Amino acid sequence: MARKPYYMTTAIAYTSGKPHIGNTYEIVLADSIARYRREQGYDVFFQTGTDEHGQKVELKAGEAGVTPKEFVDNVAGEIRRIWDLMDTSYDKFIRTTDADHEIQIQKMFKKFYEQGDIYKGYYEGLYCTPCEAFFTESQLVDGKCPDCGREVKPAKEEAYFFKMSKYAPALIEHINAHPEFIQPVSRKNEMMNNFLLPGLQDLCVSRTSFKWGIPVDFDPKHVVYVWLDALSNYITGIGYDCDGESSDQFKKFWPADLHLIGKDIIRFHTIYWPIFLMALGLPLPKQVFGHPWLLQGDGKMSKSKGNVLYADDLVDYFGVDAVRYFVLHEMPFDNDGVISWELLVERLNSDLANTLGNLVNRTISMSNKYFGGVVENTGVMEPVDEELKQVACEAADKVSAKMDELRVADAISEIFVLFKRCNKYIDETMPWALAKDEAKKPRLATVLYNLVEGICMGASLLESFMPSTSKKILAQVNGTKRSLEELKTFGLYPSGGRVTEKPEILFARLDVNEVLKDVEEKFAKAAGENAGEAGNAEAAGNAEAAGMDVEAKPEVSIEDFGKLQFQVGEVVACEAVKKSKKLLCFQVKVGSRVRQIVSGIKAHYTPEEVVGKKVMVITNLKPAKLAGLLSEGMLLCAEDAEGNLALMTPDKDMPSGAEIC
Repeated sequence: MARKPYYMTTAIAYTSGKPHIGNTYEIVLADSIARYRREQGYDVFFQTGTDEHGQKVELKAGEAGVTPKEFVDNVAGEIRRIWDLMDTSYDKFIRTTDADHEIQIQKMFKKFYEQGDIYKGYYEGLYCTPCEAFFTESQLVDGKCPDCGREVKPAKEEAYFFKMSKYAPALIEHINAHPEFIQPVSRKNEMMNNFLLPGLQDLCVSRTSFKWGIPVDFDPKHVVYVWLDALSNYITGIGYDCDGESSDQFKKFWPADLHLIGKDIIRFHTIYWPIFLMALGLPLPKQVFGHPWLLQGDGKMSKSKGNVLYADDLVDYFGVDAVRYFVLHEMPFDNDGVISWELLVERLNSDLANTLGNLVNRTISMSNKYFGGVVENTGVMEPVDEELKQVACEAADKVSAKMDELRVADAISEIFVLFKRCNKYIDETMPWALAKDEAKKPRLATVLYNLVEGICMGASLLESFMPSTSKKILAQVNGTKRSLEELKTFGLYPSGGRVTEKPEILFARLDVNEVLKDVEEKFAKAAGENAGEAGNAEAAGNAEAAGMDVEAKPEVSIEDFGKLQFQVGEVVACEAVKKSKKLLCFQVKVGSRVRQIVSGIKAHYTPEEVVGKKVMVITNLKPAKLAGLLSEGMLLCAEDAEGNLALMTPDKDMPSGAEIC
């Protein structure tokens, strides 16, 4: 019987630089879903790739002294290297500089123009270069880009526009009729209430202020704007042809079953992309899932210090599967997750080394010690065995139920319920005590058989999430990977099988202090090397320079500067401002007075990590109201080229209220 097709995609990674662990999380998440769908019997086609056009790339290539194509070739190669490092099983890696993709984008643009969906005008608005998006004044948040929080600048240029409002009613109807289309539900509500229901503005779909893009063939001074170019990869990558000559692969796999994307680009995928498809006369994807972000838990790390978390650095310390486990297990379904070196060490030691690694090692060691490695089911059963069997046989259905809802973290937890039950079974049966009585050897044999069988079943389920570890475990117990149907039956391990003589340590425990010391020394060395190379741009465009230039402001006199009062403050309390995505409300002790200061740094710090910090404060600003709260000063922060913020703190311990001069 033919397998049911299942087409899934990730967002394509933007080629502005090396992807950090937050970017890498998405490809690992997608891979776990793709692998599990294959286990469920689907004919999966899993596509990922790179988004390579746009003004930001053109600027970065110029800074690096290379052509845009040379720049993106290098970065795309680096992205693919990391995707491969993380053992991801994608079927196609598309690049938007692929010739067949570019041809189809030109055809699509012309089709839209000829059928009246696109018209020429000019755009005058506020432009965010990193997001490559225009915004109106009312769409800004605290005067900055609502998507990334960076500065916007006035811009005006001739452009083509897509008539979004023409298709908006049909899209609203589709979303209402298909509640599964946008997930989680919170993302659906956001799109409907904030964008669709208030009324869509026409979308700018071409640019003339830069050249690095796909030319509009009938108006070559224009290049196709990034979102029409990038989003269309989902159909061009499987053989869509705008002239009606689409491939058999496209006919087989479209519409996509799942677009897996970050929550920050949900608007483009659930509004712009469906409307483009409607204009092409194509069915819409079945589901768009906007996953949460993986946030950095250690506020001391930033790109400007050269110590952002990258997948290859983490793999050097923990191994591929440990990093895969962490990013998958620590991400809630619809809330942001947190990653740090300390949390990684804690999870590796507790879950992977203790719960899993120790279970496998103890079971193999006892099998070798008591029976020369032979695993035999003697049939000497006791009531305690039944609970272990029940947990093992129910695990596959529980994991499948979670995966069908894309609750990947919960699915992994269900597998570890089985491993934990096996550990409890060891404590309950006490094999070492049974071994002291020759008459109880048959019972001991059954206990060890049950443990090996439970491990085989758990390792089979683990394959989609930690493929290398799954293979290692099965090899050590001389077991075979089970299908989901086989996992409903306990006792398939052949009686008389033999485990390996010398069990391999799956995960070695780490000392968190040693890891942090090593990491600190590594980053300090890297920072020193960067400092020695200040001003030199790397040709690949991936390495960050030690310093950065910012737009100069008008000169001020010493008298002007003297009007501002800077003091050291101590954060005594902090909480998130309700209904605000950016604001934190600080209580800052400056001298004998506690000031309330509202600051838009919620994306960079949690309330817990700032309490107790000594900070630098402007204390004589006129009080202002933000989100209805009085703010009596300003916290000083540094911002790098990527928009990362760091609170300015005194180098030495200074008393609260000390003047900064």
